[in-house]
Amino acid sequence: MQSIIDALSAGHDDNGGQINIAKREIKGTVVLMKKNVLEFNDFNASIVDRFDELLGRGVSLQLISSVHGDPQNGNKGKLGKAAYLENWIPTIAPLKTGETAYDVTFEWEEEEIGVPGGFVIKNNHHNEFFLKSLTLEDVPGEGRIHFPCNSWVYPAKRYAKDRVFFTNKSYLPHEMPLPLVKYREEELVALRGNGQGELREWDRVYDYACYNDLWDPDDGDADNARPTLGGSAEYPYPRRVRTGRPPSKSDPKVESRLPLLMSLDIYVPRDERFGHLKMSDFLLNGLKAIVQIVKPELEALCSEDGNEFDSFDDALKLYDGGVKLPRGPTLDNLWKDIPLDIINLIFHTDGERILKYPLPEVIKESRTAWRTDEEFAREMLAGLNPVVISILQEFPPRSKLDAKVYGNQDSSISEEHLRHHLNGLTVAEAIKTNKLFILDHHDTIMPYLRRINDNTTSKAYATRTILYLQNDDTLKPMAIELSLPHPDGDQLGAINKVYTPPPADHKEEGSLEEIIWQLAKAYVAVNDSGYHELISHFLHTHAVIEPFVIATNRQLSVVHPIFKLLHPHFRDTMNINALGRQVLINGGGLMEFTLYPAKYCMEFSSSLYKHWNFTEQALPQDLKKRGMAVPDPVSKHGLRLLIKDYPYAVDGLDIWSAIRNWVANYTSLYYKTDDAIRSDVELQTWWKELVEVGHADKRDEPWWPKMRNRDELIESCTTVIWIASALHAATNFGQYTYAGYMPNRPTISRRFMPEEGTLEFEEMRENPDRAFLRTITARLQTLLGISLIELLSTHSSDEFYLGQRDTAGWTAELEAAAAFERFGKALTEVEERIVERNGEENLRNRYGAVKIPYTLLFPTSEVGRTGKGIPNSITI
Repeated sequence: MQSIIDALSAGHDDNGGQINIAKREIKGTVVLMKKNVLEFNDFNASIVDRFDELLGRGVSLQLISSVHGDPQNGNKGKLGKAAYLENWIPTIAPLKTGETAYDVTFEWEEEEIGVPGGFVIKNNHHNEFFLKSLTLEDVPGEGRIHFPCNSWVYPAKRYAKDRVFFTNKSYLPHEMPLPLVKYREEELVALRGNGQGELREWDRVYDYACYNDLWDPDDGDADNARPTLGGSAEYPYPRRVRTGRPPSKSDPKVESRLPLLMSLDIYVPRDERFGHLKMSDFLLNGLKAIVQIVKPELEALCSEDGNEFDSFDDALKLYDGGVKLPRGPTLDNLWKDIPLDIINLIFHTDGERILKYPLPEVIKESRTAWRTDEEFAREMLAGLNPVVISILQEFPPRSKLDAKVYGNQDSSISEEHLRHHLNGLTVAEAIKTNKLFILDHHDTIMPYLRRINDNTTSKAYATRTILYLQNDDTLKPMAIELSLPHPDGDQLGAINKVYTPPPADHKEEGSLEEIIWQLAKAYVAVNDSGYHELISHFLHTHAVIEPFVIATNRQLSVVHPIFKLLHPHFRDTMNINALGRQVLINGGGLMEFTLYPAKYCMEFSSSLYKHWNFTEQALPQDLKKRGMAVPDPVSKHGLRLLIKDYPYAVDGLDIWSAIRNWVANYTSLYYKTDDAIRSDVELQTWWKELVEVGHADKRDEPWWPKMRNRDELIESCTTVIWIASALHAATNFGQYTYAGYMPNRPTISRRFMPEEGTLEFEEMRENPDRAFLRTITARLQTLLGISLIELLSTHSSDEFYLGQRDTAGWTAELEAAAAFERFGKALTEVEERIVERNGEENLRNRYGAVKIPYTLLFPTSEVGRTGKGIPNSITI
């Protein structure tokens, strides 16, 4: 009897002849979320109350055959009969918060469908929902088939083409089952859009635009006018996503802007918006609170009580007691617009309107250790911006600026300035033995310095800092050069002044020599803070990755193996960048208010994009370019670090190696030869568009990989993942740790170095601490700056870290899943090694005088502000 049943199921009688196949049913489970669960103000809403809305014929699903084409529909895969959501399933594992599941039953005939390769879904309901997945059980000949969807589905009337989802199998373009090819092509066409019109929340279009939305010509404030970034030789920049918003009325070249209260409505494709548990929803509202409540109230408060810290004890009151905001009708009304969660996050939770700042780790163990030369130098290797320091290759340092435009910009640091700190070596000997290093912020800043100092409240210098590598692998600063453009605007060249550490017998705290040296270090820190935030952090991670997000969605199908590899590393990036253009990097925004380039912030960023090189963002290439490492086949990772105790590089190379091995193992499953790379139409179109459109202002650079072989693919994908995960983590999540105490990382200098014989010099002699504090960031900018970076340093509760995936069934290929599991294990081993290294007392750069272990490249983290953790993507 069983043999007859099996034969019937197989479509044959017991004599081997063909028979008519009876209809069968395939059971499935649909997992989705309702809209209200994802609304911030309904954070705790339950789907149970209205689950019945989607039952009946509100949502239909049709299986697509991967075997049989429909001649009447261009041989596209035949569609099965429509099925509908049936029963709400109260509990199935492993549902997450806000998810719910439904039964669905499909009628199945082998002659009509065969093996399903996709499905069409139509939402006839009046609201959108988030479709997590569809899973079919007991499909004849296949068993379970899983469709990872992870997409918003809007009412069918919003789409020109039906929404289509594919199984979790990966296909290179030429391997796609023929009945599915046109579905694959049509889906990509829909994602590209037609380049016309204003885009709405239900649109799924990924397209390019320049940064022409950084100011509003219609608001009448000409002081906030900013140039368009991207599309010109003068102001090159990576592209951002096109919104299609109409041009402003006053200037048709500038895109109109949304009011701050509508910041969440700025267009990004709906699937790129923050998720329902996303701490960046808190970030959005937190930024609104800072701009609408904190900034105006603090401006009024600082106007009444003074905008200066009188002493370091005065500055420490921010953490010991906080800042109480006054009550008033304006504040009371604004208070009602901000969710309670945000109020509790930014303000003291007992109902008092007090800005309560946690004590930054940099001053937890000691209130003064940050002032030491050891810590000043250590943070160049293990702080917020460990990606600039380089080996000194020539002395004195020479400028690469065009002498015809800028005059002589070479350094005035001489051997006499250094000889007391070289332990008996000459400068030539120290250079030959790799003992001298430089933190060079001269050439990058000098072209903007006259405008910054003349047209803003900043009074900054271009700086060079020379450091000596001691036998214990710590660095000692030996000389700081502060440079200004020639005071005669018609005369080229620079005015340089060199400062050196005071001798040991003049180094007591409060001495005149010591405070001058402290001020010199502060000017360096100001430059480094601005470079960190605008270049190392925003430009080199946030901005350069956005074109990759756009190109990947436009040109690589969701079933393409490289799409599956890279997609987790793009989560939330477009949304956080769009929000940044609204309130952070815009004209008059928080970045301009709290960083020394002020209104020149984004111009400065654009000028540094001219020197950006994608291949040099690969960590090994970056280290070799800066001379911090040399090739060495017998050393780990094939590189020998010239400073062995370089925490960022040591931990980073372990992470880089783990990523690269994962990428190599994964891509080898799909590309067996270099010819397979060259013949992949989607891959080649993706890379061409990325270079020629996404980074159009750099399209002619000779260093772009040609994407002609597997090595280029592996290196390029590894670099993208590194930038989006580890590089961003290293430059972002320690912001409050080190810069939460502003004297350690000042962002603005407001006075030049006092000259002997002036009132400022006498003030410095009489009260050096007050002179120091009145030179660096003022009270108002300090309060706003640390409110901002506390938010930026916080991990969300729905974060996915390197080596993790948000979808368990992301691939049907067992070998790919196994390779990813090995990647996770490799990262666990990296964590163990980091813990071991942080326990080695001889590695002094891992703790420093402030006793902060280096954990910024520790792969995982708990929720909150932890100073560790590498999220998969740039989410904040």
